[in-house]
Amino acid sequence: MTTISQFDYDLLVIGAGSGGVRASRVAASLGARVAVVESGRLGGTCVNVGCIPKKLLSHAAHFSQAFGEAAGFGWQLPQARFDWATLIAHKDREIHRLNGVYDQLLTNAGVQLIAGRARITGAHSVAVGDRTLSARHILVATGGRPQKPAIAGAEWAISSDEAFSLPALPRRVVVVGGGYIAVEFASIFHGLGAETTLLHRSARLLRHFDADLGMVLAEQMGRQGMQLQLERQIESIAKRDDGLHLQLDNGQALTADCVLFATGRVPNTEGLGLEAAGVRLDGQGAVVVDEGFTTSVPSIHAVGDVVGRMALTPVALAEGTVLAHRLFGNGDKAAPDYALVPTAVFSHPNVGTVGLSEARARECHGDVQVFKSSFRPLSNRMAEEPRPVFLKLVVAGADRRVVGVHMVGEEAGELIQGFAVALQCGATKAQFDATLGIHPTVAEEFVTMREPVAP
Repeated sequence: MTTISQFDYDLLVIGAGSGGVRASRVAASLGARVAVVESGRLGGTCVNVGCIPKKLLSHAAHFSQAFGEAAGFGWQLPQARFDWATLIAHKDREIHRLNGVYDQLLTNAGVQLIAGRARITGAHSVAVGDRTLSARHILVATGGRPQKPAIAGAEWAISSDEAFSLPALPRRVVVVGGGYIAVEFASIFHGLGAETTLLHRSARLLRHFDADLGMVLAEQMGRQGMQLQLERQIESIAKRDDGLHLQLDNGQALTADCVLFATGRVPNTEGLGLEAAGVRLDGQGAVVVDEGFTTSVPSIHAVGDVVGRMALTPVALAEGTVLAHRLFGNGDKAAPDYALVPTAVFSHPNVGTVGLSEARARECHGDVQVFKSSFRPLSNRMAEEPRPVFLKLVVAGADRRVVGVHMVGEEAGELIQGFAVALQCGATKAQFDATLGIHPTVAEEFVTMREPVAP
């Protein structure tokens, strides 16, 4: 029988993104011999072409709103001028710094970093270039990648990956999609001064969120001057001297300088040798894992976006931690409760949510109450353009437990993070009501709503 000492490593990780790095560091801290194989920059999607650079651009785009509201508070500002090249250069500098941080984290943990593209060649073997490495356990943490629809002229469009390195800010942008990536990039381009159209095949934005959130967000984005084309699809794109010409399914034509498809991401499993090694994939190409993140091959595991559960950095971090403790510790770490994962959409305005949507709560619980509030916060009261916030609580069961907290408004993610703790603890509406608010704040409204809306 093969013993552990006959393997090069106890754990060989493919992918140095959030989940892979976390699993590697924790496993190494538990005494495992660990190596990580990465063909690109350290940090994965989140650091390089996801959460971090996207929020940096979102912060930049918020300044136009702040400048516009400043006059109501007595500020007389000169004409603002935005420089795309400066923003991108500073963004790149910050991302380069974070790449170095990840390198140092792995080095300090005693994890060996191997540059190259990996391919699984067996239950315990991985080829990297002309080398074959052996491991007691293999972890696939290769994340996801954007996809474009198969339409004529799709090659002239970009994905979110390329949006971070455009040579200049386009004057006219069409963003295609209705999920969080689409509304975030539409908000960024619009806030930075581009003529922006958000085009979506459905009638509702953010369809995986509570229905009110997508409707409120669409209303506020339209009020800001963004063009929304809902229930529309692009049939073809043609490149001409004056820009990209889009033909829509209703016969309408649009012209743009940039078309960004944010129409979903797919698990990054191509070329890894998974199926040849016996690892089962689902119909979307995601790695199928059990509750312990083990695949159909007992020695091969997967976490993060590549398993197709929730494509969020904190989820990948939690899954990597759980797996490392299960393989090399005492297995005392529980998998995350996916129903209670908080998340934020950094659109303008922000969206924050944790727990069940109203529709899902009604499916799961017979007795549901809903509380809503919409108002202009003090930060917007003296501005010409109204920017109301929207708050919503979903309460269920005889104990009137709060099962959903939802918000559209500035800094929604910061507010929802605190309420995520309350839901994790099983807080009831009575406990919300007994909590004193901090006045004057937006957050206090969550603990002062008393009258449910009619069903």
